[in-house]
This record gives sequence, structure tokens and C-alpha cells, in this order.
Amino acid sequence: MSMSLKPWQYRGQVLALALCGLVLLSACKDKQIDPDAPASEPVAALQQLAQRVADNDLVGYAKAAVPPSQYARLQGAWSQGHSRWPLTELPLDGQLLPMLAALSRPDAPQRLQRSFDTQIAGQATQVRQAAHSMGLFGEQYLRNQSEYSDSERAHYTQVVNALSRWAAAAPLTDKQRARTTITLLTATARTAGLSTDAELQAAGMEESLRRLSPFIKAFKTALASYGLSLDEALTGLRGELTSELGDDAVVRIQYTLAGEQIEAQVRMTRREGHWYVTRTLEDTDALLQAADAAQAEHDARQAAEAEAAAAVKDDASASAKP
Repeated sequence: MSMSLKPWQYRGQVLALALCGLVLLSACKDKQIDPDAPASEPVAALQQLAQRVADNDLVGYAKAAVPPSQYARLQGAWSQGHSRWPLTELPLDGQLLPMLAALSRPDAPQRLQRSFDTQIAGQATQVRQAAHSMGLFGEQYLRNQSEYSDSERAHYTQVVNALSRWAAAAPLTDKQRARTTITLLTATARTAGLSTDAELQAAGMEESLRRLSPFIKAFKTALASYGLSLDEALTGLRGELTSELGDDAVVRIQYTLAGEQIEAQVRMTRREGHWYVTRTLEDTDALLQAADAAQAEHDARQAAEAEAAAAVKDDASASAKP
């Protein structure tokens, strides 16, 4: 996959990838959570996930996000080409490789700087309007997505609105900041050496995540230079257990994003003695089921081809006999 990073995509990716550390949450409003209250096991499990992302530890995040047995199967599915989890947890995950490819090009710093200088620098009014429009589009998109629960839709709407207001006020048109950001992101993208699916396949799941971790760190550093600290949102996550019944629980959380308080409700499930985000388990269960079916079909096709080749060989041998 390849693409040229157009100005509207540049701004859109800033907003979309700002969600990377927050995909494990869902939302509703209530009173303040006591930050000094001891964390329940489900709350502690959520905070561990947030801390892994804050630490840029993508392998640690992946290991904490699913049970060990499922993690091993996900590694296998990656190696067989049937999965790119946890990268598929990212918003607009289909744009990750094209963006890395664009940033990794030898002429990327000069090309992106020229594009910024001619189409974004000094266009503060247009950027503010684009940020506002993106917020409206995001709300409309979320309203029309049946795959989200009401609480998830409410949470993501809060996040989109907070990011839209941040983008409208952030110095996104500042030329010096852009130059620093472009230099940082192009350098770390080239170092990762992952801009195609074949490269992800060859590296394997854990090595790919290790090589992408510096890029995620660089991206968060760039966002922080524009006044958006994802790490503060992640490390400041507070939560309380609102219900627990058997292996199911609901956690209410609060965190601050772009200066605004976001409140969310997260369903948790206990599996193999530990608590995990229910939505993550549902997604990975479905992914692994599809991966198993795809691999079974692949194995059956190979077996049929081998059987057919053997039959042809036997027929040739029989014909050659006097």
C-alpha cells in the first residue's frame, strides 16, 4: 500500500491516531471518582493497560490485553497471515502502513515540509474550520455505526469533540513545530522499517510491536508539543467498580483529555483468573475463529493439491511400466 500524505489526511491522522491509547474504554457520566480509593482487580487491569501504552510498551500491552492462551494463538495467526492484532485495535488502522510508507520515503522530510508550507502554514482559519468539521463528521459517523454500544458511542463522541476543540485551538499551522514534527516522525518511521504487510509478516507480531513502539512514542511526543498529552490521560486514569457478578464486571472510569474530563463505563470479563476488557475478548475471539477457519481451508487446499500431485505421479509411473 502507498499514498501521498495530503493536508487533510495530515490533520485527520493527527486526530485519529490521538485515540491510539484510548481504544480500551467506553462511556457514561456520574459523580467524581475518588483517586485515593484502592483499585479493584478490574480497575487495576484497566490501569495496567493504560500504563503499558503510556510506557510505549506495545508487547506488554498485547500480553496484558488477552489471556496467555489467546495471546499464543494470536501470535500464530499473525505468522500465518490471518491477523495483525493488536494493530487492528487502532482507529483507522488501515491507514497505518500507508502513513509509515509515506513517512519512510527518502524525500519525505522535504516533500512534507513543502506541502505544509504551501497548503497549511498560515492557514489558521481554514484549519480551525477543518477541525470543527471533523468533529461534526465524527459525531455523525458514530451515530450511524451500529457496531458500537450506546455507552461506546457516548464515550467516543466525547473523545471526538474534545479532540476537535483541541485541534481548533492548537498551533497546527506553526511552521517551526511542523518542521520538528516532520523530522521526528520521518526518522522514527524509517527506523521501524515496517511499511508493508510483508514486512510485518516477516518480522512477526512481537518484533513488529517492538519496532513500532519508538514511532508511537514519537507520535505522542509530537502531539504533546501541540498541547495534547496522551500520557497524562493514560496515567491519570481513575476508576471504580460499579458492579460485579461472577465473571462479569462494570468499571466506571474518568480521565482528562485535552483539558476536558471524559467519563466512561467499561465492561470487564474474568478469564483464566484475570480481568480483561470484554470488547477486546469479543473482538479477538471472533478474529481467532476466522483465522482458524482460514487456516483450515488453506490446509485442506494444500492437502488436496498434494493428493492430486501424488495421483498424477502414480499414473505416470503406471504408464511407464511394460
